[in-house]
Amino acid sequence: MKHAIYSIMQGRRSIRRYTEQPVSPDLVERLLEAAIWAPSAHNRQPWRFAVLSTSESRCRLAAAMGEKLRADLTADGAPPELIERDVSRSYSRISGAPLAILVCLSMVDMDRYPDTRRNEAEYLMAVQSVAMAAQNLLLAAHAEGLGACWMCAPLFCPEIVRAALSLPEDWQPQALITLGYPAAVRDSSRCALETRVVWR
Repeated sequence: MKHAIYSIMQGRRSIRRYTEQPVSPDLVERLLEAAIWAPSAHNRQPWRFAVLSTSESRCRLAAAMGEKLRADLTADGAPPELIERDVSRSYSRISGAPLAILVCLSMVDMDRYPDTRRNEAEYLMAVQSVAMAAQNLLLAAHAEGLGACWMCAPLFCPEIVRAALSLPEDWQPQALITLGYPAAVRDSSRCALETRVVWR
């Protein structure tokens, strides 16, 4: 019989629309506890989390990120109507969620080497560790009946995100996860396994 974890993994979806029902602090703590049990390089646990539990913090972050997005798209020469549509959509997704968790990386406890090659590998191991913690969080959210969406936009404006939330200098924003009770369900699909796997 297939274990329940497979149903959780296959049932998880990126959900962008939520009801107004709040997410309890106890539930948020359970999600974060699940996150920190991910494996990590050298067991250094380089993840950091900023919980945006107030509408004010989410709106402040959404506005700051929106201004940066507008500036970038303007510099790209994008049409004004496309710029405003993208900025508005980004703002709505962040500000309209009942809760958001910013997932960050810190290199403070990671190893340092005298050469670039190993330092780059160390950084990549930290990135992978943080991503695994985020995946734990996403799966736990789905198991708890929540919807969630992984947003990589903070990677494009880490300094803006850090300043908007007054985060420590060593916290490197990696992703923003919006959370809430789903207002709609979504279908999803995956490419056939044989198109992505080789056996040796």
